[in-house]
Amino acid sequence: MQVRVRYFAAAKAAAGVAEDVHDLPGGSTIDGLLVAAGLGGHPVIGRSSFLVNGVTVSAPAPTRVLVDGDRLDVLPPFAGG
Repeated sequence: MQVRVRYFAAAKAAAGVAEDVHDLPGGSTIDGLLVAAGLGGHPVIGRSSFLVNGVTVSAPAPTRVLVDGDRLDVLPPFAGG
């Protein structure tokens, strides 16, 4: 299956790309995708929020199973005022 991933801000810096497409086996989770992308355990990614197809993934996000054609957005913590 294919999952498109978009990385924002510090997550983009950690990944080294703004967007990527990953070929994964069926039943893969967000955590599995991140490990396959070489980002498993990265501190910024570990504190990030996730959207799948524009919908916030509630905790525990890493165990969310992905399906073919999903779009995953990785949003690091934001600061500001």
